[in-house]
Amino acid sequence: MTPRSLFRGLAIAELVTWTMLLVGMLLEYGAGLGDLPVRIGGSVHGFVFLAYLVVTTVVAVNQRWSFGATALGWLSAVVPYTTLPFEVGVARRGMLDGTWRREPATGQRPGPLDRLLFVVVAHPVLAAVVGVVLVAVVFGVLLVLGPPVPTR
Repeated sequence: MTPRSLFRGLAIAELVTWTMLLVGMLLEYGAGLGDLPVRIGGSVHGFVFLAYLVVTTVVAVNQRWSFGATALGWLSAVVPYTTLPFEVGVARRGMLDGTWRREPATGQRPGPLDRLLFVVVAHPVLAAVVGVVLVAVVFGVLLVLGPPVPTR
């Protein structure tokens, strides 16, 4: 799996789960079906949203994106349906080209994020399991804290 294929997969998943959440809201508020559709759509979307943020960060470190590009990637998850246009844009600019970096470039001293990336790339299955567990823990903490409450 390349950085591009991983990032594109999560960008599409984020788009799909936005649809699930919005359809859930339509069913709750428009059709009066109660909050179950929003709970389901919102839960799936929340999990994928957190996973997208993690993947965006990992890909950004690997591809050496600027902080601005990385922040725009994060922001694309907040605005409905913008993860895929963001992915298309960075792909067109060549910002997703190449493979996973496994070591620093000749003569370069790796920073802490680079060193962490090299561990992740060297152990992808373990990294994926740890990533999913961490996302699940954060997701669980956020569920305990409760859903966002609209201000009135």
